[in-house]
Amino acid sequence: MIKEISSPNNVLIKDIVQLLEKSRVRRKKELFVIEGLRELLLAIQGGYEIEKVLYCEEIFSSNDLDQILGLKKKLNFELIKISLRIYQKLAHRKKTEGILAIGKIKSLNLSNISLKKDPLILVAEASEKPGNIGALLRTADAANLDAVIIANPKTDVYNPNIIRSSVGCLFTNQIATGSTEEILKFLKQNRVNIYAAALNEESIIYTRPDFRESSAIVVGTEDKGLSEKWLKESLEKIIIPMEGKIDSLNVSVSAAILIFEAKRQRAQSF
Repeated sequence: MIKEISSPNNVLIKDIVQLLEKSRVRRKKELFVIEGLRELLLAIQGGYEIEKVLYCEEIFSSNDLDQILGLKKKLNFELIKISLRIYQKLAHRKKTEGILAIGKIKSLNLSNISLKKDPLILVAEASEKPGNIGALLRTADAANLDAVIIANPKTDVYNPNIIRSSVGCLFTNQIATGSTEEILKFLKQNRVNIYAAALNEESIIYTRPDFRESSAIVVGTEDKGLSEKWLKESLEKIIIPMEGKIDSLNVSVSAAILIFEAKRQRAQSF
């Protein structure tokens, strides 16, 4: 029998609101909220443990519900029907799908990252804007990167805005967080060459380095760039030539250009 909730004052609904709004609650309970069927399916494929799935019968299609019921038998999560009023209180999308889920947070320790031979890694330092982080994760998924590492993160990775803007690519990438010092140590231990994107007199055009060996492309914030530690420890500082009036691109756009240059080189090496 499927449990039903119709009151916005239900304790579980209040708890979900807290998970959506407060990173400290997510960290304390080690839980986060997933909105959307595609995102939920990607989370399941990514090995995330799902505790509860909530759906709104007025919106969620019967065919999709059959799929969720099949998954429930395999994964044993709690399935809950909620009213339209409650769903509209919890959902953030204008184009709603009628489904939410509560998942268990994974550890983001560097020790959990598994690298193959000659990995290609993206490192983003001090990322703060959820939209930028989401876009970086989408690029990483598109390029099938080996890992995305966030140095000195300013935003909780399980922020619902990051999940939305990444279109679920949070769940399709190997992700870790850590301090700059911890990440540098990790990269050195794994003999990964560091290429720092920087507006610097010593920087060389991004097509010149050889990205075919183990490589980490490191990007900073749009306003401050990378910290001195990354510039000092990099094998090369690289730059994308700018021919207009401005001197930089959005960080996710810059990362995409650099990543796909590395992919181009690697494709030509075979």
